[in-house]
Amino acid sequence: MLGLMQDAPLTTTAILERGEKVYATREIVTRTATGIHRATFADLGVEVRRQATVLDRLGISADGRVASFAWNTFRHLALYYSVPGTGRVLHTGNIRYFPEQLVYTFNHAEDEAVFVDRSLLGLLAPMLPQLTTLKHVIVMDDGVPTPIPDDPRIKLYEELLADAEPADLRGRVTDEFTAAGICYTSGTTGNPKGVVYTHRSQWLHAIASLASSVFGMTDADRLLPVVPLFHANAWGFAHSPLMGGASLIMPGPDLSPGSILSLIAAEKVTVTAGVPTIWMGAIPLLKDHDLSTLRGVICGGSAVPVSLSEAWREAIGVPITQAWGMTEMSPLGSVTQLRSEVATMEQEVETRATAGLIAPGVQARIVDAITREEKPWDGEATGDLEVTGPWVVRQYYKTDEPGDSFSPDGWLRTGDVAAITPLGYIKIVDRTKDLVKSGGEWISSVDLENQIMGHPAVKEAAVIALPHPKWGERPFACVVVREGATLEREELLGWLTERVGKWQVPDDVAFIDEVPKTSVGKFSKKTLREQFSDRSLG
Repeated sequence: MLGLMQDAPLTTTAILERGEKVYATREIVTRTATGIHRATFADLGVEVRRQATVLDRLGISADGRVASFAWNTFRHLALYYSVPGTGRVLHTGNIRYFPEQLVYTFNHAEDEAVFVDRSLLGLLAPMLPQLTTLKHVIVMDDGVPTPIPDDPRIKLYEELLADAEPADLRGRVTDEFTAAGICYTSGTTGNPKGVVYTHRSQWLHAIASLASSVFGMTDADRLLPVVPLFHANAWGFAHSPLMGGASLIMPGPDLSPGSILSLIAAEKVTVTAGVPTIWMGAIPLLKDHDLSTLRGVICGGSAVPVSLSEAWREAIGVPITQAWGMTEMSPLGSVTQLRSEVATMEQEVETRATAGLIAPGVQARIVDAITREEKPWDGEATGDLEVTGPWVVRQYYKTDEPGDSFSPDGWLRTGDVAAITPLGYIKIVDRTKDLVKSGGEWISSVDLENQIMGHPAVKEAAVIALPHPKWGERPFACVVVREGATLEREELLGWLTERVGKWQVPDDVAFIDEVPKTSVGKFSKKTLREQFSDRSLG
């Protein structure tokens, strides 16, 4: 027997319409090179529809891919609705990719047009001759007078929109399984992979992220997404604020810790989100800013050391809220909201060290890599973490079949080794490729990094495996010392001996100026492995 409910498509345009009608006066504040730009959700609706008219006039194919190459701004946000709202597909270009990765992803997506902030033209212009499918390069003037190259494809955003009347988006997308956006993975092992989101997945991801067990945003919130709009579907923050009515504060190009804290104070931000390196760099500056309106600091992209979370709690009374996910998951997987069973401060600190509570809509399991036996949720048993759900990728773009990234029954293999507690909290042990196998026993690089970064003299730390003639592999620590502090190898190893098993203590330490980062701000252990490839231990 089938139910008797109406069948209304879940689309990004439906999200936009809710925002502009129900929360018309909510703000979108953008900090630009020339000052503060203020607009409302109602203004966003007009900008979206004028952009849609421009896309139609340019003759972009009915399902053509349109790229963005821009900071977090009002105009970039509008592209999240105008491009898919006309049935086309938004490809958010990653400005932190290497040039060869950018060329690959633009050509792989077959982008017909790109909207680029003028301040970023210097990055994109040298690659334009290699972007063979591009027909239009629309330059959005953001106040930085970067020279405009001599390319017949270039057009000015302001001129295109000058006489563009708002388009009617009603009825443009009737199938919620229509593609809405493409993001590419960080490409740490080979070329980046394309993940194609649907209107349905965007809608469901947005509504789930508003749950109290996830981010719990309301119309009283003012959200500052430091996470870029081009990173992992903007963590859903291009959509969920319009669903829930939270105002948006867009930071533009200046993402330095001091600048972010000043913006939080000036705009009375209640929730902000970014990668650990941002929040680590902000610690010495917290006391210099009025952050009294802040109720949540969301952190994702890599594991959050307990020392980082507790440093924020000690300074302003607000600990870091860790979240976990992947580009392939749109990216929401889990968030460390506290269940009622977490009653003591000790339990809270322990819980905040996990990757969080499995989000509604996501199913997760841990399985033995060889036997495929599913492991119990007891917080101790570990295995390969796999997920499934309505916003989890089932196949990469332009591939004929799911491939090795998926289990025989279609679950996504995340590449993480994890345990799951009886309360549903995910405890990431390590990335599969980053585990250290010493004498047949596994050592978690994540656990070691958390312990090392708990030392007051340590700013950053990454642990990799290096070859050892007896044990096969042994851990090797790459450590960045805080400015003005001193730290010797023996002192650090002695510190660790008191906190982990003796057999887990790294065999050696290298003090470096900075841990290299990937395009999305994660520690690039691939780079470190290449850097120290000629070194062996023992």
